[in-house]
This record gives sequence, structure tokens and C-alpha cells, in this order.
Amino acid sequence: MERDIFIGFDPNSVPSPCYVIDEAGVDRNLAYLREVQEASGARILMALKAFALPALFPRIRRVLDGVCASGPWEARLGRECFGGEVHTFAPAFSEQDMNEVLALSDHVVFNSFNQWKQFRVRALAAQRAPSAGEPSGCGRRKPEFGIRVNPEHSEAEVPLYDPAAPYSRLGVTAEHFEVAAAAGELEGLSGLHMHTLCEQGFDALERTVEVLLEKFGRYLPQMQWLNLGGGHHISRPDYNRTGLIELIRRVRSDYDIDLILEPGEAVVIRSGALVATVLDVIHNGMPIAILDTSATAHMPDVLEMPYRPDIVGAAAPNEKAHTYRLGGQTCLAGDVIGDYSFDEPLQPGQRLLFEDMAHYTFIKSTMFNGVRHPALALYNSNSGVTRVVREFSYTDFLGRLT
Repeated sequence: MERDIFIGFDPNSVPSPCYVIDEAGVDRNLAYLREVQEASGARILMALKAFALPALFPRIRRVLDGVCASGPWEARLGRECFGGEVHTFAPAFSEQDMNEVLALSDHVVFNSFNQWKQFRVRALAAQRAPSAGEPSGCGRRKPEFGIRVNPEHSEAEVPLYDPAAPYSRLGVTAEHFEVAAAAGELEGLSGLHMHTLCEQGFDALERTVEVLLEKFGRYLPQMQWLNLGGGHHISRPDYNRTGLIELIRRVRSDYDIDLILEPGEAVVIRSGALVATVLDVIHNGMPIAILDTSATAHMPDVLEMPYRPDIVGAAAPNEKAHTYRLGGQTCLAGDVIGDYSFDEPLQPGQRLLFEDMAHYTFIKSTMFNGVRHPALALYNSNSGVTRVVREFSYTDFLGRLT
């Protein structure tokens, strides 16, 4: 665990299982994002798909300009609980979705010209309409509209997370964009949106932007903004923030256009943990510890990415004296977190602390198998204060089924 977070934290001070976010870690990430925002002039939003904990929104709102949403529910969450700007994109909108999204969003990004043509009249009418019902001084602008583009340049290492992979359903390719532009379908659009990265550094972004400008740069003089999406690990210590700042400044100057970034992980990376408890230890070819948590229900990226999360005090298999396979509590045979070694044998009742469990964890978690859902808690390494934000009960499980 990084030395600047979870200093003095006692895993026994919270329920188990429990997601815990260290506010000091979030503050550290926000300082990096503030640096980029102020030096480059870009607007930075938080991607709610990666992290959404209203208890931390006031803290994040001090730095970031707003949120990006993936549909009407996230847009409403951003509007009602975060404040600031709400930018909404979905691969497709239903009629009902569009009615809600237009009422909630500052930017709406369409995934195809089919959808833009379907909703253009309604969208532009919403843009012209007075802001009836908007609270005085809320600062919300008239909605603006954009189209998502696909530069067909892949940098993501895992195909599941590559929006630019062959046959991708996300974004308009240059070939189809050119046809739409020739038909006058850019009328009413004020921006382009791109998102092709996943957990990557500046070099991947720089290469992608070069391709983007080559294929779509001639359309930017007609636009007011360019959204470079998320997947940027801006708050990672080795990220080339100087290069990012220079790139943003150059594009803004060359095209006289606003730049927007939508990181999700970068806001909370290296700031969270998942507390779990060993329930039992069994043997089948090797020692297997059953925990009160689950890979499939509580940390789905362990199976989807896949990856092996770190545990405080543990090491790779056979590096330490006692190696175990850690399994989850559901009936899924593959609900396995990974193999780890420890200095001492694991005992029932022992608490384990999984690292970097803020992004894409509880926001993607499920109540599969009726397994107890982890509580949500905040800790602050600077003050030493722990606060349990929410505990879940059978009533929450029942409420999803009735």
C-alpha cells in the first residue's frame, strides 16, 4: 500500500466486507488534475461510470468542472448530486432516454448520424427553449451537441476495452463521417468526442491524437469543442503531465477550440481498498481460503480484465512461506481472486486488505447469489477519521427483485 494512504488504518474498524476510500488519496489525485486543468486550460470532468460516491462529490467538485454520464440515470445523479457540467453519451438513446437527457445535460454526444438525425429537431428545440424550472444562478448553459468519432487507431491492450477495435460499435469512422458532412448533417453540432484509451499514459494519447487530427482535423474549424474522453492515467506518478499540457495547448491554439478530458480512474486511482475476512480454509491440491467477498460480484474486473489485485502484506505465489488460492463466496466455480503467499498461515476471522479498489468496483458490483454487499466507508489518513457511509441489508437485495 502506498505510504501516503491508509496510514494508521485499522481494517477491524469497518464492517466486512467493506470498500474504503482514503480522502487523502483522492486529494492527491485532484492536485494532479488541478495542475493540468489550470496549466492547459482544458476542462476536466469525472466519468461516473468509473466512480460515483456522492459522499465525495463536494470534495471532487472543488477541482473538477462536472461529470460525464452514460445515460439518463447517471446524468440525473450528476445534475442533482454533483453539480457543475453534465456531459452525456450513450451508444444509442431511446425516445424516453432522450427526453430525460435533454433536460439534464449541458452536452449530449451521439454515437451515430442516424441518432443525430432522429433527435436533431427535438435537440435544437431544447437548445432554443428558455431554461424553465432551472434554479436561479445554477450556471447551466443551453445544451450543446456532438458526435463521437472512431479514429480506428487501437492503443488499448485488452480487446474487451478497445473502442477502436475492428467492428466496434462505438463512434463514426472517417469514411462515414465524410459522407455525413457532405450531406450537411454537421449542422447543429458543436463538438467531436473521442474515447479509445484504457489505463494508459500520455504516449498513447499523443499517437491517437495525431491520427485523430489527420482524419478529422479538417472538421474542427467548424466545431467549438473537442472531447478527448477518458482512459488517461493523469494522476499516476510517472504520467507525462508536461507533455499533456503542451498537447492541449497546441490543439487549442491551432484549432481555436475548447478541450475536454473525461478521466474516471485518475480521480480515485490508488485511493481505495476492499476489506475482506477469511471465513474458512480448505484443501484440494493446495490450501484454499474462502473469503466473505467475491470476484464476480464485488471486483468484476478481476475476471473481466483479467488481473490479480494486490493485498497488503501478501506476495506472489511461493514468494512467502504459505501460498493460498483465494476464493469468493458465490456458487460460481470460477469465483477465484487469485493465488497469494503470506508470511503466516491464514486463519478464519483474519482481515485482508485488497489494494486499489475504488474505481470500477462498487460501481459495477452486483448482489448475485444474495451475497452480502460490501459496506461503503471513508477514511482520511490526515485526520485518522473513519466514517461508514452506507451498509447494505436484505431490504436492498429484496428491493431489486420486487
